[in-house]
Amino acid sequence: MDKKSFHVDDKSAQWAIPVPITHRPAVTSPRKKWGRRLALLFVFLCTVHFFNDVKRPRHNGHDGQDHGMLNALMRHAPKKGSVLRGKKAEQLFLSVPDTDSAITASRVYAGKAHMAGSPGDFDTAKYFLAHLQEEFQIDHSSSDIPLYSAGSRESREATLSISTLDEPKAWIDVYYPILNSPLDRSLEILGDDGNPVWSAELEEVADETDPYAFKSADAVPTWHGISRGGQAEGKLIYAHYGRQKDFDALVEAGVDFSGKIVLTRYGGVFRGLKIKRAQELGAAAVLVYSDPHDDGTVTVENGYVPYPHGPARNPTSVQRGSVQFLSLYPGDPSTPGYPSYENSTRVEGGSKPTIPSLPISWANAEVLLKHLEEGQEGPTVRLVNNVDEKVTPIWNVMGVIPGHVKNEVVVIGAHRDAWVTGASDPSSGTVSLSEVIRGFGVLRKEGWSPLRTILITSWDGEEFGLVGSTEWGEDFSEWIKDHVVAYVNMDTSASGSRLKAAGSPLLAHLLRETAEQIPHPTSEERSLWDARGDSGTLFGEHMNAEIAAMHEDELLAVDSIGVSPLGSGSDYTIFLQYHGVPSTDGGFTSTLHDPVYHYHSIFDSQYWQELYGDPGFSRHVAIAKHIGLQVLRLSGDIILPFNTTHYSIELESYLDNVASIAVAGSFDVDLSPLRGSLHALQSASLALDSAKTKAEHKLRKILKRLKKRHAICRKIRHKIHKASCKLMKVFGKDKCESKDKHGDMERERSHGRPSRRLLKAIQRVQAVNKRLIAFERGFISKDGIKDREWYKHLGVAPGKWSGYGATTFPGITEALTMDKNATAATYEAGRLKVLIDNLVETIRM
Repeated sequence: MDKKSFHVDDKSAQWAIPVPITHRPAVTSPRKKWGRRLALLFVFLCTVHFFNDVKRPRHNGHDGQDHGMLNALMRHAPKKGSVLRGKKAEQLFLSVPDTDSAITASRVYAGKAHMAGSPGDFDTAKYFLAHLQEEFQIDHSSSDIPLYSAGSRESREATLSISTLDEPKAWIDVYYPILNSPLDRSLEILGDDGNPVWSAELEEVADETDPYAFKSADAVPTWHGISRGGQAEGKLIYAHYGRQKDFDALVEAGVDFSGKIVLTRYGGVFRGLKIKRAQELGAAAVLVYSDPHDDGTVTVENGYVPYPHGPARNPTSVQRGSVQFLSLYPGDPSTPGYPSYENSTRVEGGSKPTIPSLPISWANAEVLLKHLEEGQEGPTVRLVNNVDEKVTPIWNVMGVIPGHVKNEVVVIGAHRDAWVTGASDPSSGTVSLSEVIRGFGVLRKEGWSPLRTILITSWDGEEFGLVGSTEWGEDFSEWIKDHVVAYVNMDTSASGSRLKAAGSPLLAHLLRETAEQIPHPTSEERSLWDARGDSGTLFGEHMNAEIAAMHEDELLAVDSIGVSPLGSGSDYTIFLQYHGVPSTDGGFTSTLHDPVYHYHSIFDSQYWQELYGDPGFSRHVAIAKHIGLQVLRLSGDIILPFNTTHYSIELESYLDNVASIAVAGSFDVDLSPLRGSLHALQSASLALDSAKTKAEHKLRKILKRLKKRHAICRKIRHKIHKASCKLMKVFGKDKCESKDKHGDMERERSHGRPSRRLLKAIQRVQAVNKRLIAFERGFISKDGIKDREWYKHLGVAPGKWSGYGATTFPGITEALTMDKNATAATYEAGRLKVLIDNLVETIRM
C-alpha cells in the first residue's frame, strides 16, 4: 500500500478552539463520536460482507474439478496483474524455439549411437531428464537419479499421482522387454559344388567426409530387429516390393516359394509383413534391399553424386529396422496386452517371424539381381543371421507440468532410441520436443500454469516395435482411460521439404489452424501449412513411374481438411488404437526431389542433417512451434478443441469407400442401417456444437461480469482498508496489514466460495468436455478387430497387410477385400452400428 495511506494530517488531528456562541449546544465527547463512527463502519462492513456472500454456496468436495477451472480462470499471476494464458502465452511460447539451441541439442542426441537398451541410449535418457529438471526448476540436488523399475511401488505412484501434483516432477521408468542384437551374419552365392562364389560385404562403408557416419560405421551392425536367428539356403526368387499382391501374382504364375530365399525391395508395406507373407508361403528366408529407383529423380542416372559427396544414395547404405508383425500387435512380443516387468511371465507371441531375414544394400542387391537376369532360375543363396535374444532394460523419461483441472491430462511424446545415431529419426523429433520444453519453461518462469496437466514423454524402444510407449500404455491402461484427453506425437520432424500432418479427424482443424499461424520455415510469405505442397528442388529426366504413382496415392489419402488418418508405425498407436485417445502426428518428410534420406542407416547423421536434411534447422524449430501450439490449445482452451462434426462427416466418407468396394466386388451388403446411424451421429454432433458455443459464451459472460464486480469490490476494500489503517493509527496501533497480503486473502476467500451461477457455468463446460472426450473412445470395441484383437478401434487401424498405412472401417473393409465375405462384412457393419448408436446417446446433451 502507498505510504500516504498510512499518514494522518497533523491539522486534522488537532482540537479546534470553540467560537463563542449565544446558546451552548450539547457537546459530544470524542470517545462517543469515534464510537458512532466505528458503529457505522461496522454496519458498512457487514453490508459489504453480506452482499459479497449472497448466492455463494459453501465449497464442497464434489466440485474439485470445477474449482480447478475456477482457480485457473480467476486467479492472478504473482505480481503480474493477470494470469499468463491464451494469446499472450502463445506469443511468448512462439518466441522461444531457436535454431542455435536446436542444433546444439541435435549434436548431443545424434552425436553417438544410441540403440534401445545400449549405454548410449541410457546416456540420452539421463540428458533428457536433466533438461526437464533444469527447465521446470525441479529439485535434483540428490545424486540419486529418480529411476523406477516398472511395476515397483515408486513407478506406480509416479504415474498414478500425476493428477494430484502441484509442482513439476520428472523421473525415468525402466521396462524389461525381450529384444535381440546381431551376432554373426553372412550372405553368399553358392556354386554348383556348394562352395561360395561370392560373399557380400554387409556393413556400410563411410569415409571421414561425414565424421559422424565414419565414427559410428561399426557401432550397430546391419540386421533386422526381432528377426529370427538361424541359417537358410535355397534358390533366390524376386518378389518386387513383397506386398501381398506381389506374392499373389507370383503364386498365380505358378511360382513355388517352398524352401526359397526371397529378395524384395523396401517400400509399399511395412518390412515385417514382407517376411510374414514369405513365411506363410513356405519360404526359407528373406532379403530386403534399398533400391535407388525409389529415390525419385535424385539418382546417379540423373547425374547426382552419391552421398557423402552429393545428394544421391550411398550404394552401401542399409535400412535397419524391426520385422515384428506390427499389424498384429506392437510392443514386446513376449508380453502381448500386459506390461514387461522384470519378472513378467513370457509367452512365445505370434508377432515374431519364424524365418531369418537380412537387410542389404543396393550394392549387394545389384549383384543378386544380375544373377537373376542371367537365367530363369535364380542362384543358390546361403544366409546366416545369428542373434542374441534376451531381456533388455529400456528407459522411458517422464515429466509433468501440473494443471488446474488435474483429472484431464494432455500427453506429448517423442521416441529417443535410434538404430544408429539417427539425426532425423528420431533425434530431429527429440530436438523439436526439447525446444517445446524450453518454451514451456519460459512460460512457467512468467507465472504460467496450464488449465489441464501436461505429461511430457521420451519413449524408448520404439524402433523395435513401439515398445516403450506400448508397455507403459498397457501398464497404466485404466489411468489413461480416466485421465488422458489427447496425445501429440513427434517422431521425425525433419527429413525433407514436405510437411505431413496426420491425426484423428477430431483434431484435424486444430492441426491446420495451428500450422496456419506459424510462418513457413524457408518462405516468409507463406505459412507452415503451405509446406504440405512443397516437393524439393532436385529434378531430373528419369523417374520410376510406379514409385511416382505410389507417392501420388499417398498425397491423396487425406481428408477434406488436408489431414491423413493414422495407421501405425509410431507411438500414437497405443493411445489411439488401444485406448481411443485422439492423437496427432506430423513433421517434414522426404519427397522424390529431395536429397536422399538414408533411413535407419549410418548416413542418417548430423553431418547429413546440417548439409541436406534441414540446413539451418528452421524446420526443426517450425515443428517445435507447431506441436507446442497444439499442446497449449489442448491444455489451455476452456472447451477442448475437438471437432466432432468434422469427424462424423468423415465417417460417412469412410462408408462411401466401403460401399464402392462392395459394388466393385458385387457383394450383397446392406449398409443403409449403418448410414442411418451415422446421420444420427451427425445430428447429435451439431447439437453438441451448439451446446459448446453456448457453454463457453455463458461462462465467459459470467467471468466478465465477475471481474468487473471484483474490480469494484477491490476499490471498496481498498478504501475500507485505508480507513481502517487511519483508525488504527488514531488508537495508537501502527501495524497495518499489507495491501498484498490483504489482496491474497481476498482472492483466496472469493475463489473458495464461488457463486452458484459461476459453478453452474463451469459444470456445463465440463459436461460438454466430457462428451468430447468420450467421442474417440466410442469407437473402442472390447473384442477388437478380427484376427488382431489387440487393435480395438473399429473406425481406423493399420492395414492388415500394410502395417503403416491406415485402413478406415477396417472390419468391414477387410471382410470384403481380404475374406471376400459379404456375410462377415454385414456382421462387422452391425458391430460398428452398435458403437455409433451408443455414441449418439453418449454425446447427447
